[in-house]
Amino acid sequence: MNQYYPKMFEPIKIGNVEIKNRIALEPMLVGVAELDGTAGDKLIAYYGERAKGGTGLIQTEVTRISDWTGATSPLQLSVTHNHCIPGLRKLADECHKYGAKVFVQLHHTGRQTYQLVVTAWKLADVLGGTPVGPLWWKAFFGMTKYFDYFENPFMHHFYLPVVSASNVPTGIGSSPVKTQKTRALTKWEIGKIEDEFAEGARRCKEAGIDGVMLHASHGYLLQQFLSPYTNRREDEYGGSLENRCRIIKEIIEKIRAKCGPDYPITVRLTVDEYYRMYGYDMGLRLDEGVEIAKMLESYGIDAIDISSGTYDTMNSWLEPTTFELGWRKGNAAAVKAAVKIPVIAANLIRTPEQAEKQLEEGTQDIIGLGRPLIADPYWASKAEAGHPEDIQRCICCLYCIESMMHGAMQNTALECALNPRACKELDYSLEPPKDGAGRPVVVIGGGPAGLMAAKTLGQRGFKVTLFEKNDYLGGQFEFAARPPKKEKLRWAIQDLKTACDKAGVEIRVNAPATPESVKALAPIAIIDATGGAAIKPKIPGYDLPNVCTVTEVLTGQFRPTGKNIAVIGSGMTGLETSELLAEDGNKITIVEMAKEIAPGTWQQHLDDVVPKLEAKGTQFITGYKLVEMKSDCVILEDADVPGRRKTVPCDYVVLALGVRATGLSDDIKAIAPTCSVGDAAQVGRVANATHTAYRAALSIK
Repeated sequence: MNQYYPKMFEPIKIGNVEIKNRIALEPMLVGVAELDGTAGDKLIAYYGERAKGGTGLIQTEVTRISDWTGATSPLQLSVTHNHCIPGLRKLADECHKYGAKVFVQLHHTGRQTYQLVVTAWKLADVLGGTPVGPLWWKAFFGMTKYFDYFENPFMHHFYLPVVSASNVPTGIGSSPVKTQKTRALTKWEIGKIEDEFAEGARRCKEAGIDGVMLHASHGYLLQQFLSPYTNRREDEYGGSLENRCRIIKEIIEKIRAKCGPDYPITVRLTVDEYYRMYGYDMGLRLDEGVEIAKMLESYGIDAIDISSGTYDTMNSWLEPTTFELGWRKGNAAAVKAAVKIPVIAANLIRTPEQAEKQLEEGTQDIIGLGRPLIADPYWASKAEAGHPEDIQRCICCLYCIESMMHGAMQNTALECALNPRACKELDYSLEPPKDGAGRPVVVIGGGPAGLMAAKTLGQRGFKVTLFEKNDYLGGQFEFAARPPKKEKLRWAIQDLKTACDKAGVEIRVNAPATPESVKALAPIAIIDATGGAAIKPKIPGYDLPNVCTVTEVLTGQFRPTGKNIAVIGSGMTGLETSELLAEDGNKITIVEMAKEIAPGTWQQHLDDVVPKLEAKGTQFITGYKLVEMKSDCVILEDADVPGRRKTVPCDYVVLALGVRATGLSDDIKAIAPTCSVGDAAQVGRVANATHTAYRAALSIK
């Protein structure tokens, strides 16, 4: 029995397969399969590292069972052909080496894919080219200019429709898959898809995979049949709950026929679609979700993995930072009270303490971890050893899903903002080379970039001194953690600080770097991680006392109440600063020069913050640029019609116009070879900071 988390490290059986502990990697497409859908070295290294890190059950990413209508990405794992079996066998062998079991998640996208992908596979099939390979995808997406397609719905008319239970397109709420032509599957096609699920399971068993999971969650095809919103059929696959569950029942029967009665089958099930979070009264609710779970148990499945939501309602299952830990654990608890099979659930679990408590409470039987095991593949082994402080916690920043969606068609894998090695396990070893030999290196700046560089250099054995001019660490990222419910962002800094301490880094706060203090250390190299400062352009009125930047708001230097405030700039910093000011009773007007609020921002973030601002009476003005600030108003000009102006009364003006690199003085840079990282090199997001710092720290010889 583990002395730290005894419940979490108890074994448990799923069917006839014993899992060594109660920690499961939840499926998430990461984009490390080969372009023909096989499991290559990159994918095996990714999953193998999570197995090596102590995870008891590895559940693969969405693994397609149908090339034509069921694909979501060329980089998606596949079980559509027998040539996939050898790679799956290598994957199973690698995970088994560390005592982990492997289940493959069998998946069909239904309406939640791109018409372009459906068309590409059909064309390849017609040309006799399936299974297609790298040259096909590069040629096809090169010719069609994928991102023009992605942004231009008009192009959808030239491609085959996506399929679903009924003709109900996606595209509301958070969905990154905007409204596309959608058609209902015929009964013959339903039977063919059921056969493809069964054939996929047969290939998994032949490869030594320990079990399979049917993906009936997050709005994919099987859920589209279960949901009364997306299933409007009038045949035996629609209407009653029994009819809507029929496709899954028949898939289970066909898998049993091919794989035998003892081969483990689990289902990942959405029990609440949470359309009400987006203002819609429709879809599955928990009471019906529990009934579906009971019905699936009666069909003979061996475990059930409880989730929620669809692509339309992504914030209900892939939560932004502001959501409370465990906020939907009641869903799993309701199912557990109704079934006897093991219940797996990912209820926004981030720490071993939270996981152990939910097991003790009887919320669930197995802890599902998705993003936490991307951020730290050794989450389980660190918990087992009684060192939870060493875990790099996921901060729910959503960079993983954003990078995956944008990278899927560019042959690039998912990235993690805090783990530069995620999906690059073959490129960077877990332990960096121990070649520092006590040689001195100076890092200037204590934000994410500086801390990542310092940690990595310390792990290499350099003698690292970090200078931070403020009395706190975090830089601009500390400001990002100050708007309402953004406290999780501080975990990134806390965890990097812990890692620096363990790596022997000397951290000096309240210590601006000077030529004298740096030169005294005789460094062989300097890392410039000085970050950036808020921009205050010299627009007329910039020097008035009622004008400030977001930095002054977030540091508490400027916190009025009951005033009219114009916030100029609608990026996430501007929106979140506006939320903070609105909570103080101020009336906010947000001005954006672009035609839309926060252009280029991942939709889930907007779905999180914009309704909160609207509820506080915030006004939005788009398509206008700031031309002058006065003591009682701002003057705006139409971005498209020079000379067309409007006046907006306000007491104060807050500028949210981005940051500009700070940089080091030439006197300091002359002391030793200097490398700039993070915002000091190029203003960007936290992933840019940590990744550039990690690479820079490895490059020093």
